[in-house]
Amino acid sequence: MREKIVAGNWKMNTNWPEAKELVSGILSQENRISCSLIIFPPYTYLQKISDLLSNSKVKVGAQNCSEHEKGAFTGEVSSSMLKSIGMSHCLIGHSERREYFNESDEQLLLKIKNCLNNNITPIFCCGEKLAERENNSHFEVIKNQVSKVLFQLNEDDFKKIIIAYEPVWAIGTGKTATAEQAQEIHHYIRTLIKEKYSEDISNQISILYGGSCKPSNAKELFAQADIDGGLIGGASLIANDFIQIAESF
Repeated sequence: MREKIVAGNWKMNTNWPEAKELVSGILSQENRISCSLIIFPPYTYLQKISDLLSNSKVKVGAQNCSEHEKGAFTGEVSSSMLKSIGMSHCLIGHSERREYFNESDEQLLLKIKNCLNNNITPIFCCGEKLAERENNSHFEVIKNQVSKVLFQLNEDDFKKIIIAYEPVWAIGTGKTATAEQAQEIHHYIRTLIKEKYSEDISNQISILYGGSCKPSNAKELFAQADIDGGLIGGASLIANDFIQIAESF
């Protein structure tokens, strides 16, 4: 049975009072949830939020980490630093990191390896842009992203990965991926894993949907055979919406 996960990526949102209020709202309702909950606040609040959630089943992760372990890299945060303050997960290769910060496949692979070396679970993000969807190259784009990074890992390390599929064209654009379109790509990713490793491993890996998932469409998305939860953006900033999504399994 694959782990069912709802993860909230807060991105560069919330000041500290807002963050505390959001955590409080999630905590007050967490007993209604049977799936795994993970939140990804900004770096500045990670330690404090980890402390607030110390007696909770809600896990805390980072939105990014450096590909370097230590050294003269001003402004960077390493995976070992994150582990030292209790982080369990880290987002790697989010579409915004690829787009705005030009992160390469080589960097992403180093970040994943550093996370694994520090017992942090990477959530690897992949997905196509609108032009790539419209010219029907989305399968090739996904295959390249997964193959050039994740498929460089040995079998034991790969089994520790979570994958998030982000249809970039359906995030903040007003366009919406149907549940069938999302399932098609999730199934394709699982097929790639089967071909590279094994059917058993492909059936173990949780694959999350990261494209404008909200309370109104979560149930239909999560009912798909290969969708194991969601990487939630805007809706994760509203405690009630986040919890409603997590109740959609």
